[in-house]
Amino acid sequence: MAGSQDMFDAIVMADERFHGEGYQEGYEEGSSLGIIEGRQYGTFHGAKIGSEIGCYQGFAIAWKCLLHSCATEKDSRKMKVLESLIEMIQKFPYDDPTYDKLHEDLDRIRGKFKQLCSLLNVQPDFKISAEGSGLSF
Repeated sequence: MAGSQDMFDAIVMADERFHGEGYQEGYEEGSSLGIIEGRQYGTFHGAKIGSEIGCYQGFAIAWKCLLHSCATEKDSRKMKVLESLIEMIQKFPYDDPTYDKLHEDLDRIRGKFKQLCSLLNVQPDFKISAEGSGLSF
């Protein structure tokens, strides 16, 4: 009688056992796919931010060369803002993915860039697309 009782327990408990096994398999597969998907997401968004910062840096360096060659008293404010933007870009933590103020610093750089564009009377349009990124004027 004890043997038949164990057989019925195995049948009755099969649903619970299979549920537990399925959960474990799903959890392991989800964890593996989550790591892969997270890495792809981080790489994509990191590249977007790097491209944006790179465009700002190229823009600032080009304007620094242009203003430096024909600097006047009127351009001193522009040069100060330009130097400030370049300094902010140089201090940006490119290699620290755990930096907790990344978005705050990025917003400050964007604001400084807009301020510089206003002083230079330039209307840039920074675009990121599948083909690449860049500034258009």
